[in-house]
Amino acid sequence: MMKPIVQISLDLTSIEEALETAHIAMRAGVDWLEAGTPLILAEGLHGVKALRREFPDTPIVADLKTMDGGYLEAEMMAKAGATHVVVMARAHPETIKCVVQAGADFGAKVMGDNLGCPDMVAGAKQLEDLGCDFVIHHIGYDERRGIAAAGQPMPSPLDKLREVVDAVSVPVQAVGGLTLEQAIACPEYGAPLVVLGAPLTIDADAFKTADGDLEGSLRMICEAIHRSNPA
Repeated sequence: MMKPIVQISLDLTSIEEALETAHIAMRAGVDWLEAGTPLILAEGLHGVKALRREFPDTPIVADLKTMDGGYLEAEMMAKAGATHVVVMARAHPETIKCVVQAGADFGAKVMGDNLGCPDMVAGAKQLEDLGCDFVIHHIGYDERRGIAAAGQPMPSPLDKLREVVDAVSVPVQAVGGLTLEQAIACPEYGAPLVVLGAPLTIDADAFKTADGDLEGSLRMICEAIHRSNPA
């Protein structure tokens, strides 16, 4: 079991904002930076290159959500400085294989995302079988909102997290609507890669600090995650 890792998702739409938030996060003890999908849509390779220039030794995840053209997308991001790229389980198996091959060719790890799979556990197993280095167990934003709007209980990645962890041997990350307390608890479920979204809403009572003290709040969260005992 790998030690708990804290990853911050830079879901911002400008390089300037992303770099500013990344510096705060790194000072607070975050381990990995993620070029979130909004940043990639807004700034593309330039956003990843800027993060790599600013943080030459930090793992950088490019949340591509690749569905097709897998080899080229992974190659481009790896050459821009990404150490990890994301491919979707709902993509054709050949696309997943192409991303895995590009990862091997250009030195990037592949994270497979099971968002939208009818059987989330089977989707996770398929990702591992096709060569992904990590599994992202992911309940989507639109899915959560739509189900809640229909008056039904909102799904959570924690619902099947233990099943997913038990089904695969690669490290698992849980994403999608987690509270801070739930995110901090992920290593106890056997999911050591913890993602924090940014911009962050620090509203958990346990993590109240001086108003606007994002760095202080993040530092307490990172310390709590790094102290946790992986299952």
